[in-house]
Amino acid sequence: MKGRRIAFAGTPEFAVPTLEAIIARGAHVPLVLTQPDRPAGRGRRMTPPPVKRAAEAHGLRVEQPVHLKDPALPAAWGLDEPPDLLVVVAYGLLLPDWLLAWPRQGCVNVHASLLPRWRGAAPIQWAILAGDRVTGVCTQRMEEGLDTGPLYLCKETPIDERETAGTLHDRLSVLAAEVAVETLELLGRVDPAPQPEEGVCWAPKIEKEDGRLDWSEPADALDRRVRAMTPWPGGFVPWDRGPLKLLEVRPTEGSGAPGEILSLSPLVVAAGLYRPAEVRHYLGALRGLLRREHGA
Repeated sequence: MKGRRIAFAGTPEFAVPTLEAIIARGAHVPLVLTQPDRPAGRGRRMTPPPVKRAAEAHGLRVEQPVHLKDPALPAAWGLDEPPDLLVVVAYGLLLPDWLLAWPRQGCVNVHASLLPRWRGAAPIQWAILAGDRVTGVCTQRMEEGLDTGPLYLCKETPIDERETAGTLHDRLSVLAAEVAVETLELLGRVDPAPQPEEGVCWAPKIEKEDGRLDWSEPADALDRRVRAMTPWPGGFVPWDRGPLKLLEVRPTEGSGAPGEILSLSPLVVAAGLYRPAEVRHYLGALRGLLRREHGA
């Protein structure tokens, strides 16, 4: 890999280990594409994406286009010749035909699922939501379709029964860097294989409303939803003072109508199929409510 001209496209923290691994192995990175700075935090201050911060720390050229419609963009970026490869990890923009054809050896995407399962924007969360026992990382030669390209390499990892999207994200980001480097070292010696036609499913972008809990669902499904939505947007239930965020739930024994509170200490709520979910951690506002219920 040393000396190869490898451009990079990525945005969130998940993509940073792969960029760092490519740099550490001596590749020349002439360009890093990432999403524009966005407002973040309580003050809504403009914040650069993690990939931008990492790239600038290495003195790399960073571009943050709002769109990729114009084939003249490379000239505006000051690039006289195309790179050998473009590695894409959770970039967030679809690559148009001209960009897919721009690198001499094409574009390699690193995806956090065992394709063709969980194509799309949020494979980590959807794998937990579905109760998958195993997931992984795949590299693919990019083509026009979303995550449909032929596969170079896939590596599996188990999903722990108490895994959250946050913990799985961190483990897969490290695995992604390993799989990306191994793939780049194999290029030219191994041809990618078409994805299987069976087993295709989609992982659409997670919205805030996806964290809402419905007590009519079984307790194990509620448990998976809270873990899949941790750290964002978090599992929550509507309350008269606003959404009540549940930091952890766990199936337990008991019976009652869905939504019925069976115990206050610990808080146990009956779920679908009359299997309650024990809420082990909850917001301070709820603790105050419980103290008042006990006459404190």
